[in-house]
Amino acid sequence: MEFHFSLDTIKEAAEKLWDAAGNARVLAFHGQMGAGKTTFIHALCQEKGVKDTVGSPTFSIINEYAYTENGLIQRMFHLDLYRLKNEEEALQAGVEDCLYSGNICLVEWPEKAPGIFPEDTLHVYLDIIDSTHRKLRIAYK
Repeated sequence: MEFHFSLDTIKEAAEKLWDAAGNARVLAFHGQMGAGKTTFIHALCQEKGVKDTVGSPTFSIINEYAYTENGLIQRMFHLDLYRLKNEEEALQAGVEDCLYSGNICLVEWPEKAPGIFPEDTLHVYLDIIDSTHRKLRIAYK
């Protein structure tokens, strides 16, 4: 699946991605610096009704958010692996615990630790078209 969006249509793009994701719990976001990974994850969190402040976990590695689904409070993790050197550092930071927790995990820079992701991870590729438009493509591995 592939579609284009801009900041004006990011809400609709986030809705499309949640629909396409189905039961996927781990979404791995690939894209160059400035492609809009954090911005898109912010839109995804808004669509889920996250009330917490959504920001880049570049320095903390893992942010945890809460949202309500079917009347129950759920946890969602936002991970940014950019500062990690390898899979060993990811394991030490607790990334694997999040990935296999059963909670939704939205992960930026998954290529820093590719071997620790579940097989059913949904990979989301963001490409810059121009200064205001992005292309989003999704795939399982």
